Amino acid sequence: MKRIGRFTLLTENRPYIETFAAVAGKREHEGPLGHEFDYCYDDTTLGEDSWEKSESRLQTEAVQRALQKGGLANEDIHYIFAGDLLNQCISSTFGLRSLQIPFLGQFGACSTMCQTLAMATVFVESGAADRALAVTSSHFCSAERQFRFPLEYGGQRPPTSQWTVTASGAAVVSQWGNTTKLSTAPVETVENYPVISAVTVGRIADLGVKDANNMGAAMAPAAAQTLVDFFSDTKTVPTDYDLILTGDLGQVGTKLLGELLEPYDICLGNLHQDCGNLIFDPKKQDVHAGGSGCGCAASVFCSKILREIQQGVYRNVLFMATGALMSPTSSQQGESIPSIAHLIHVTAQH
Repeated sequence: MKRIGRFTLLTENRPYIETFAAVAGKREHEGPLGHEFDYCYDDTTLGEDSWEKSESRLQTEAVQRALQKGGLANEDIHYIFAGDLLNQCISSTFGLRSLQIPFLGQFGACSTMCQTLAMATVFVESGAADRALAVTSSHFCSAERQFRFPLEYGGQRPPTSQWTVTASGAAVVSQWGNTTKLSTAPVETVENYPVISAVTVGRIADLGVKDANNMGAAMAPAAAQTLVDFFSDTKTVPTDYDLILTGDLGQVGTKLLGELLEPYDICLGNLHQDCGNLIFDPKKQDVHAGGSGCGCAASVFCSKILREIQQGVYRNVLFMATGALMSPTSSQQGESIPSIAHLIHVTAQH
């Protein structure tokens, strides 16, 4: 890979997203993107006897569907990069243990989809893998139990809180020239390959936010910092891109991102969309400030966005997922919430 500036890596061998899939829960199916997902469950338990097992099943399902759509077997994947929100990333470990694919666990909180895609890209670009799979997930009930209160507590959620998305997204990053290209959509609808052209790894940002019910405010500083770094490294501006997609800043974080970019004379305008604002209908679904969780960015990107890149709707996309690097212990000890944002640049190429 070629490094430009301080933070950004450019790919030269055009690693591309060969196949992808997203699965979601009942509430997500009822939202505006429900028809975009490969499969939706009609029961929040997913037929399991614990919320944690339910989340593991999300990852299993997303990976299996991505491989099936690409006509791939487990043996075709050299490495799998996976993570989630739960302690020790147990959703990933237990959900993927039967696949027998070399596994590298990741934790980037809600930024994990971009982190796993970045790692998969580096491995494929370097020749360490022909194919590498990136996957993450989240589940509303398992996240509430770990980070806030079990559902039985019945606590009231403040207006700044976001609804953790019950979903998973998986994508296979492949070397250019592999034979099953574009298997994720009917031939007549495919115009382009989603190529990962650049990766920017974020820096930890912390402006002292301590409220675990205001993830948008905690993560917006990292989103702004990573965008500034990327534009500085690449000598580009927002209008050079068709879409700038953030992970799950929600309503609060989206507004703050615009304010934080003003001193740098960066205006995203209508080019910016946020997965946390897209996945639910704020008027019909009581989600307060929008969606969040690892599965939020993963499911939106691995469904609607990648299909639209294939179909030529978008040709030049910045996808940046943001994460709050907190734990129950750090919050109980009164610590602030550090945040991180990783970015990948996806181009549509014939």
